[in-house]
Amino acid sequence: MNKIILIVSLSIFFFHTCSEQKSADEEYIATKIENYLNASTKNGYSGSVLIAKNGEILLSKGYGLADRDQDIPMTPQTVFNIGSVTKQFTAAAILKLMELEKLELSNKLKDYFPQAPIEKQDITIHQLLTHTSGISPRAGGFRYDEASKEQFLNDFYRSDLLYKPGTKHNYANANYILLAAIVEIVSQQEYESFLRDYFWNPINMNHTGYKSVKYESKQLAHGYYFDDADGDWKDWGTTKDHLPKNNNHWYSIGKGDLYSTTEDLFKWHEALEQNKVLTAETKLLMETAHVAENEENTSFYGYGWAIFNSKQNKKIVTHNGSNGIYFAEFIRFIEDDLVIIVLSNVRLNRQSENVAWHISKMVFDKHYEPKAIPKNTYELVFDFISRKKLNHSNELPQFIINQTGLPFKDKAILNRIGYKQISQKKDSLWGIELLKLNTVMFPNDGNLWDSLGEGYFLLKDKENAILSFKKAIDLRPIENCYWCENAEKRLKELKE
Repeated sequence: MNKIILIVSLSIFFFHTCSEQKSADEEYIATKIENYLNASTKNGYSGSVLIAKNGEILLSKGYGLADRDQDIPMTPQTVFNIGSVTKQFTAAAILKLMELEKLELSNKLKDYFPQAPIEKQDITIHQLLTHTSGISPRAGGFRYDEASKEQFLNDFYRSDLLYKPGTKHNYANANYILLAAIVEIVSQQEYESFLRDYFWNPINMNHTGYKSVKYESKQLAHGYYFDDADGDWKDWGTTKDHLPKNNNHWYSIGKGDLYSTTEDLFKWHEALEQNKVLTAETKLLMETAHVAENEENTSFYGYGWAIFNSKQNKKIVTHNGSNGIYFAEFIRFIEDDLVIIVLSNVRLNRQSENVAWHISKMVFDKHYEPKAIPKNTYELVFDFISRKKLNHSNELPQFIINQTGLPFKDKAILNRIGYKQISQKKDSLWGIELLKLNTVMFPNDGNLWDSLGEGYFLLKDKENAILSFKKAIDLRPIENCYWCENAEKRLKELKE
């Protein structure tokens, strides 16, 4: 009897010790993540982050501001544009129609669009879902231009196929716009209405949609971008400010620009895991690695998701999205039952697009300590030139390296800032200095010499303009010298 009591006591002690240890580990990881995000916020990062393991939320919090002018903080309820994360909902709608026996994935475009050109009629739904239709990424217009469904379809009919359907994966948004149109034809409902009836309403995703959801203005995250002419951050507004006032926004439907929150996306994740919105068999089909995304066969595309394995050979199902302002990352570590959802209203640099992955490393490796996301590199250049004199310009590359922790290889940064400082009559001295520095850093790039020549030309420095344009032509490549026409034209003008 005493032995039994002892064993039970030890078991209880062991259970409590493990539980306390687990909680301590989770608390330690959460604190590290908090420190990383708070430090990044000081450099301009802002967004909402949700992390859950085994169905339990470890962290759900907003960082920075949703609206800088109104000083409105981020929260887990803040609404963002989620970009191409939208595609998984379009794929799920198609699969739901398959479950309802209203279509098959082998069905062809001619079944829905008999007026499609002959070379496109045999494109299948499966090929649209996996981006193997051969459709060009250029098919369709600018996402925020007004366009009816008929206008988009006519654009698609006139567009050229890049590859024979079924031969190659080539990511193209038009695939998913076509899928949205098929959803409407088959279901006899509007695309958004179908998603709401079958997915969002049943699981209380009350803050997800295009225009049918009524948000309070303080819920919407404004998007922000750095103006490389003025050297300041600008308010882009919200997606509804840019979408057409009517429902003719068929350059964005199905492929991107949905509104959602981290909390709503977590509800979606749970519904998928619990087979509430799709059957287990259908979900597996959606998360199957159907086609390789690259030649190395390290990443694959499913239906609305990218699929690959971790270093530990465990399955990862993920997708990101962006409209150039907002950035979304939705990562599901299937066998570890971990989900990380990060939505942001500002893109600072490459590091700001990898927040979710840095967080995942912290979860799996308690020794991993990522550096804070640095400031936007354009902003760092303006910081430098506002504090330094011209004779210190050679210190700028190392300053950028020190601040970002990355090599300074982007030729466009100094090119854009330097030229705009001259052409818009901001600070011509620093403008020409930045263009000169760029040619020092990348001396064999003829385009940069052409830009320097253009800077001198605008400043009416004929001698240096001629030298720069001649250098630009000397560096002419064998093919496709896109700057040579301008350099030759300017030399002719200068000689005359």
